[in-house]
Amino acid sequence: MKVNRDMVIRAGLKLLNDVGLERLTLRLLGRELKIQAATVYWHFRSKEELIDAMATMVLAEGAALLIPAKDSIDWGVWAASFGTGLRRTLLAYRDGARMVAGTRLTDTTYMKAAERIAAKVIESGFTVRQTVVLLSTIYNYTLSFVMEEQAVFPRPGKRSAQYNVKERNAMLDRGGLPILRQAGAILFDQFDRRYREGLNLILQGAQHSHGRKRAR
Repeated sequence: MKVNRDMVIRAGLKLLNDVGLERLTLRLLGRELKIQAATVYWHFRSKEELIDAMATMVLAEGAALLIPAKDSIDWGVWAASFGTGLRRTLLAYRDGARMVAGTRLTDTTYMKAAERIAAKVIESGFTVRQTVVLLSTIYNYTLSFVMEEQAVFPRPGKRSAQYNVKERNAMLDRGGLPILRQAGAILFDQFDRRYREGLNLILQGAQHSHGRKRAR
């Protein structure tokens, strides 16, 4: 069977779910595909190139999730959908956020969705700079949030043994840190709720800043 670039990328994503980002290598990918490592290297000269292509595919296939299900004139709906859709996209793969962070996209499918969202925000009176800062802030918040979320739950519903809340609380009790003890239930559980709360703070800040500048 002839192996093409798309097949290698999809096999890489499957392997990512199986072994995680650290253990993913081109040689291991070759073994999974039952081909010589040289064939994989013919398509991708390095792991970094492969990760770029994998991230591009993930973001491209998740681009539709960034757009609100129903059209709206409310910029906040578009900005919120960008964040929640991006989070869903990253959570679809093990180490999804770490994989996407710092990558160089190789096509514009995801960018076209971002362009459409930005245009809706600008239509509401935001400048290009305000829009870029807003959407990049949501992007960075979402990426870092999901990195933390996937560190706690490397696989859906399976908490990492390194994040044992009871052990953490016992340590904080000994250290006399009652507020941080209470923070554990907020930081390491109910990620959906905390993500929405953090995203709302960003949107409220943007609304306040935008309204103040328009009133001048």
